[in-house]
Amino acid sequence: MAKVFEMGANFEDGWSSDNKSKPSKMVDIEIKPPNKHQLYCAKEKRRGKIVTIIKPFYLHKNDLQLLMREIKKSLGTGGTVKEDSLEFQGDIPKQVQKHLEAMGYPFKN
Repeated sequence: MAKVFEMGANFEDGWSSDNKSKPSKMVDIEIKPPNKHQLYCAKEKRRGKIVTIIKPFYLHKNDLQLLMREIKKSLGTGGTVKEDSLEFQGDIPKQVQKHLEAMGYPFKN
């Protein structure tokens, strides 16, 4: 007699058929003062444009958005906050690093 292969999951083992409910990503981040950060700079090319990325920041989301707003205004560039990083439009790592070091955020060498 041949064995029959059945597709599907046994819902008694903790599986769920509803793919619309996702677990929340409530990650508890450790908040650090500016002098305890170890930031680094990276550049990526996206759709033919260069993006400057500074990370990792250990700040609340609101504080990170305020920091981004202040730097964008002083440099006259666009950018966004994504998770624990700041992403700036353009190839401007030296200018961003200079502003952040003036605010007390050290960079890795």
